[in-house]
Order: sequence, then C-alpha cells, then structure tokens
Amino acid sequence: MSRQPRAVPIVLLVLLLDAMSFGIVLPVLPGLVVHLTHVSMAEATRIAGYMLLVFAVTHFLAGPIIGNLGDRFGRRPVLLICVAAFAIDYALMAAAPTIGWLFAGRVVAGIAGATYGPANAVLADVTPGKDRARVFGLMGAAFGGGFILGPALGGLLAGFGTRAPFIAAAALAGFNFLWILVSLPETLRPEDRRQFEWKRANAFGTFAPLLKESKAVPLILASLLWQIAHQVYPSTWAFWAELRFDWSAAQIGWSLAAAGLSMAIAQALITGRVVARFGEERSIVTGMLVGGVSFTLYAFLSEGWIYPIIFFSALQGLVYPSTNALLSRMTDASNQGALQGGMASVASVGAIIGPLAMTQALALGAERGFPGSAFLLAATMVGAGLLVIVFGVIRRKGEAAPQP
Repeated sequence: MSRQPRAVPIVLLVLLLDAMSFGIVLPVLPGLVVHLTHVSMAEATRIAGYMLLVFAVTHFLAGPIIGNLGDRFGRRPVLLICVAAFAIDYALMAAAPTIGWLFAGRVVAGIAGATYGPANAVLADVTPGKDRARVFGLMGAAFGGGFILGPALGGLLAGFGTRAPFIAAAALAGFNFLWILVSLPETLRPEDRRQFEWKRANAFGTFAPLLKESKAVPLILASLLWQIAHQVYPSTWAFWAELRFDWSAAQIGWSLAAAGLSMAIAQALITGRVVARFGEERSIVTGMLVGGVSFTLYAFLSEGWIYPIIFFSALQGLVYPSTNALLSRMTDASNQGALQGGMASVASVGAIIGPLAMTQALALGAERGFPGSAFLLAATMVGAGLLVIVFGVIRRKGEAAPQP
C-alpha cells in the first residue's frame, strides 16, 4: 500500500485522539483550579489565563524547532516524541498536589503541542496542492470528532472526581504513541530532507521563503488575529459557562461535545465543497464573518440560544484549512515542515496574547455583571482580521489582475 492511503487516515486518528485527550480535561479544569487555589471562579479564570500563557510561550519556542526537526529527520520520530510528552503532561496534571504542578505540566504540554506541525506536514507530503484544503478540512473534522467524544467523556468522568479525566487523557496519549509507533509510515522522502538550521528554527525564519509572496504577510497577520480571537474558547468557555449559566461539569462537557459535532460535520461535508466552489480567499471571508457574528451572539444572548449558535458557528471552520492551503502552495516540499512549524508558532503567539486578553476581559466583565465581555473582544479581533483579508489579499489580487 502506498504512503498516501496509509498516512492520511492514521494521522487523522492521531489528531482525533489528541483532541479527545485535550477535550476530556476541559469540563473539570475550573473546579481543579479552584480546588488547588481556594479562590473565586473569577480569580480562577485569571490563573487559568496565566497557565495558558506558560503553555503558549513554550509552544512558541518549540513549534519551529519541531517543524525543522521534522524536515531533517522525518515526521514519524517527531510525532512520537510529541505524543509521549503529552502523556507525561496529563500524568503530571492528574497527580498535581499544588497549582505549581499544573504550571509544570503546561511547560511539557507546550512542547508536546507542536504535534500539529508535523501532522500537517504529513498531510502536505502526501497530498497534491489542489487537494490540500479538503484534506486540511478533514483534519478539522478529526479535531471536531475528538471534541465530540472528549468533553462528553470528561463530563461523565467528572463524577469520579476532578482527577479522573486527566488519568483518562494520559491513557489516551499513551495509546496514541503506540498507534503511531506501529502504524504510521514515514512520508518525507530522503531526497526532500534538509539540514537542520537554528537560524530557521524560529517563528520568523520559518516564514522567510513566504515573505517574498505579496499575499503571505497579510495572510499571516490575519491568521494571528484569528488565533487571538479563537483563544476565547479554550481559555474562557468553561469559566464563562459557570459564571453566566451556573453550568455543571457535565453540562459544560455536553456543550463542548456539541461544538465538536458541529465542527466535524462542517469540516467533513461542507468545507471541501465550499472551497472548491468559491476558492480559498472567499472561504476565509465567509468563515470570519460567521465567527464574528457568533462571538457577538454569545456575548449577549440567553442560555436557550447557545446550542443553535454552536451549530451555526461551525462554518467558521472554513478559515484554518483555507489559510493553510494558500500558504502551503507558496512553498516547496522541503519546507512544508518549517511552514507548519511556523503556523504553529503563529497559533502560539495568538495563545500568548489571547488567553491573557480573554481571561482578563472575562474576569473584569464578570465583576461588573457582563461575562460576555470576552466574546465581544473576540468579535473585535475577528473584524480586524477580516479587514486585513479584504484589503490585503482579495483587493490586492484584484488590483494586480490584468485589465481587459
């Protein structure tokens, strides 16, 4: 069997299991932080923001290094190391006697979180350029599938205590390691490998080949703004749901599972068709419009509207695969790992800025009776990203077109 039919489903399952292990712990994280620190929920939100900051800074530093190592030694060994680190992280969090242990676990997770760079590079290795948006959409569907199963399972396991979901997450990561070890073939051909260079193993060096393209800079900037806005979900959703609606861990888990289900359906059935019909640029605009509207609705509407908004907001999943597909076609096979490592670092910059901004906005808003403040901030960031795409990519493309 060739590498392509083997590698694609294997990597998709790797990402599904990765998302499951991450989603399992979300419903109980607020309770665990409160338990270990004995502070109010609003203050626990701030502490969670600092934890995410530690993760993001580590990930920002590790992402390009992991991506460049993948271009030098292959995707498979890098994925194995990352997934093993995830298993260690969740084991640390399961045993954490103090909040300091959770912060230590976030350092390990920052390194392990670079999984998505080499995983994306595997998909780019075995997929023709014209099909990459569709395949990256399937990656989103796998992530969404993990978010269907993970948070729902985490909400159920919460009945056995706040530590149980972390134990389950560590076990899932361990299984993922074995799955990669046994099943995943190496997809980077020897002739496409290159020497590791420290000067390129950073967030700026990884994009050097792309900066010659006129559309790359606004794409990267818009992606950064989008990543900042999207931090409102992992950094505030569970805390926001408790503060706004007094939801239990199980209710939070089911809401996250619904978000995963809607994402998986959209990515599997809609993304490829929309991109093929309208192109990457227009798909990015559509996804950003949906995201901005969804964030605004979350900020103001009542509990009864939450699930309809969750399913409507799934179309914002058009943004990532379309952006990644555009950028991946601007570089060659020997630099796909570096590119994906760079994209991971863009996400990390967003994860450095986003959690601090969103958790502080939520805490301040909650203290003043408006917990929706974080979502309103996210909507503003999406609006800025949309302007960058319209004026920096689409309009510039139109101006560059030959006159009839």
